[in-house]
Amino acid sequence: MTLIDIATSSGATGEGTAYLDAATGQVRVRPGAITTADIGTLAGAAVGALGLVWLVYERIMPWSGALGFWLCWYVMFLVFYWGIARTQWEARHVREKLAAAMFTGAGVFVLVVLVDLIAYVGWRGEKAIGHGNFLTTDMQKTGPLDGLNSGGILHAMIGSLEQLGLATLFAVPLGIAAAVFMSEIGGRLARPVRTVVTAMTALPSIVAGLFVLGSVILTLGYDRSGFAASLALTVMMMPIVTRAAEVVIRIVPNTLREASYALGGSQWRTVWNVVLPTARSGLTTAVLLGMARAVGETSPVLLTAGFSSGKNSNPFSGQQVSLPLYVWNYVRYPQENMKIRAFGGALVLMAIVMILFVAARMAGGRRPGELSRRRRRQMARDRVRIAATHPARPQAPAVTPAPTAAAIIHPEPEPAS
Repeated sequence: MTLIDIATSSGATGEGTAYLDAATGQVRVRPGAITTADIGTLAGAAVGALGLVWLVYERIMPWSGALGFWLCWYVMFLVFYWGIARTQWEARHVREKLAAAMFTGAGVFVLVVLVDLIAYVGWRGEKAIGHGNFLTTDMQKTGPLDGLNSGGILHAMIGSLEQLGLATLFAVPLGIAAAVFMSEIGGRLARPVRTVVTAMTALPSIVAGLFVLGSVILTLGYDRSGFAASLALTVMMMPIVTRAAEVVIRIVPNTLREASYALGGSQWRTVWNVVLPTARSGLTTAVLLGMARAVGETSPVLLTAGFSSGKNSNPFSGQQVSLPLYVWNYVRYPQENMKIRAFGGALVLMAIVMILFVAARMAGGRRPGELSRRRRRQMARDRVRIAATHPARPQAPAVTPAPTAAAIIHPEPEPAS
């Protein structure tokens, strides 16, 4: 019996099983289908591992703790799954299934941890968010023993937004300019600049705060302020933006650059009008990575911005608190209301980060060459205006020329020699 006969007679379409493609008449192998055998193998391995771990973990060994229990269960699940799968499929299919189970389990674990973190912060901070004064007042007239109907995080939100905005204003142009220099211009200085940027990527946040504290505050004599904190955040954001932007710019096809040069464009116009617009989505991601690194930092802000319980909207004068610093300071208080305020601040911080990310993604998430709605409306208005000011003129009918008689000249016969 041939392979076609086996595929036709069995009718199996499981993973790694040959089947006959009626459209092409070829024998193919379906690599990614989930069959009843796969579901039974997963369920049997999960139940068997759960029973064995419960027996050993709870009845035989003096162990305790939910984290250790589920970690042992996951390890035993992989062992059971490998053993059951080895009796059904070939070795290469077993390796593929085991790898898929491991990566799927890792993804589910990360998702569960993220959901648990958000749920816990939301559960602890919901009591503070429920009071309207929490988002509209500061802590200047609120003590540790006051209730939740007094005090809020208005001053911390203002400080975080101003510090992050200034840091983004400083870090993004410098980072993208450094990335363009390393990827488009190059030269002898490209390698040292790339080495310094790579070293700064792993720079601890406390070192950035100490650098600004020593060079700006202690040496130049400036006071602690939101501006000094934004400088420390800039030191942290710039290498992240530079490294990510360089990778994105390098993957822009060279054919686009060659086409621009062929049309007579200079290197500057090619980078500004071709390379950067093509890499817009990736550059937006680079900016988001830098903002994500800086928005939740506490140690550089603690060293450079100071702490204030009142509202300060001027980042260039006076001490200014941020949301991470607000959370770090008040979560250490023994009073339960202060801890609830700290968790409420953490919840607001996550909401602000989510809003910023969504706004940045909407602003830079269009495909290369895709026009925005505003630009399309403007182009439509320009076409209407041009049509109104320059009406189409009627064309004169085409005149067909009169046919002319062609003169036929007969060559004279040559005289006989």
